[in-house]
Amino acid sequence: MTVTERMAAAGIVPVVVIDDAKDAVPTARALLAGGIDVMEITFRTAAAPEAIRSVAQSCPEMLVGAGTIINEEQCKLACEMGASFIVSPGFDADVVRYCTARGITVTPGCVTPTEIMAAIAMGLDVIKFFPANVYGGLKAMKSLSAPFGGIRFLPTGGIDAANVREYIDAPFVLAVGGSWVCPKKMIADGDFEQITALCREARNAAFA
Repeated sequence: MTVTERMAAAGIVPVVVIDDAKDAVPTARALLAGGIDVMEITFRTAAAPEAIRSVAQSCPEMLVGAGTIINEEQCKLACEMGASFIVSPGFDADVVRYCTARGITVTPGCVTPTEIMAAIAMGLDVIKFFPANVYGGLKAMKSLSAPFGGIRFLPTGGIDAANVREYIDAPFVLAVGGSWVCPKKMIADGDFEQITALCREARNAAFA
């Protein structure tokens, strides 16, 4: 399967904040045990590059990508560490160009028609919609999908087990992103069984 097919099959792309790289592989295994085989490790912490490398090397059944990538330098480092996909909070042409030239899936944040058109012009058909709850959620994406029928969204922000099903059911939504299945504190506390339980709950809410 392609990266986007893996995302669609998982339904939920956990947004994972790792403060200590030693927690990366146990977190990946906890997600896998809960039925989710895709994870986005954010570049918000100094541990992120090593965390991505650890998962890529030690947990090959997990599709690991890098999130919160805001420039080409970060993008290059993430890819060197083994990231299979790149997610950005906004649209940066240099990041998109770097990825597309190397066949790496990139999902930039686009919430306006102009940004979406810029993504389409660079050959993309999946974009992040962030923060979804601020920019109009499903209602906004439905309106945007009318003129941009070939685009599918990866909404992130304000999504949890209570509303994930309505997002997943929307034909213009590829999958959803979120940190509610792997809260930062649970990772830091080593509460991996609870992360597995949250993943199972989320999967059941999305697809049951």
